[in-house]
Amino acid sequence: MSSDGFRYEGRRVLVVGGATGMGAAAAKTASELGADTIVMDIAPIDFPATQTVRVDLRDENDIDTALGQIAAPIDAIFSCAGVADGTSGLMLINFISQRHVIDRLLEQGKLGGGAAAAVAMISSGAGMGWQNNLPQALEFLACSDWESASKWIESHPGTDNYVFSKQVMNAYVAHESFALARKGVRLNAVLPGPTDTPLARANADVWLPFGEPFRKELGVGPLAPEHVGDTLAFLCSDAASGINGVTLTIDYGHTSASMTGAYDDPLVRGLLGIG
Repeated sequence: MSSDGFRYEGRRVLVVGGATGMGAAAAKTASELGADTIVMDIAPIDFPATQTVRVDLRDENDIDTALGQIAAPIDAIFSCAGVADGTSGLMLINFISQRHVIDRLLEQGKLGGGAAAAVAMISSGAGMGWQNNLPQALEFLACSDWESASKWIESHPGTDNYVFSKQVMNAYVAHESFALARKGVRLNAVLPGPTDTPLARANADVWLPFGEPFRKELGVGPLAPEHVGDTLAFLCSDAASGINGVTLTIDYGHTSASMTGAYDDPLVRGLLGIG
């Protein structure tokens, strides 16, 4: 394949949660690669895009109204919205709404529909070891509509949190990628390590120190938003047409080194459930 496989000319990209941080980086990269870029967020969008749409991801009707403003076809979705613990409606924003966007666009024939399409979601290193909580994640995912998923969270104390939202996202990618591929849509996610974004800075004491000793040994700092945005653009490009159902870790190799004992980090091994 030539370098054209990385390009986005003639393609329409929807970025959910693209006002700042990794989502904004992904939107800018897609635009630079030739895409018509639609950015949805509740926050103001201060960079050029083909279309901007304000949306409250805690409100099902508001999402449906926003999607009604978007023309078909959508060739790629960068699913980038995310909030930290303590935010009202966390699971609605971090997962339920973003699955709803995919489902609605499929129902409306705006995503896939015989043409190759792709979705890439931003998960997190906080969702590592999701396989150890797979039964609960699959039980939640079986609640496939907005109302039942919301009620499940309400009836299961301790699940409306950041870690579970990312475990669920990883399980969703693994479980749903086959079904979506049959509809012409590839589904993947990225698991970034600490990344210098507004959200991370707002939780700097908790988020940014993770893996810092490892990064110091390599002489690098936290990831930049572009590390993640560029990877999303790759995963949804034709150059990645054989990649499906993958949760790709972006952390300079911290997880792999800790998993194999090349670097000693008991916290990573604990998250992975390998002792």
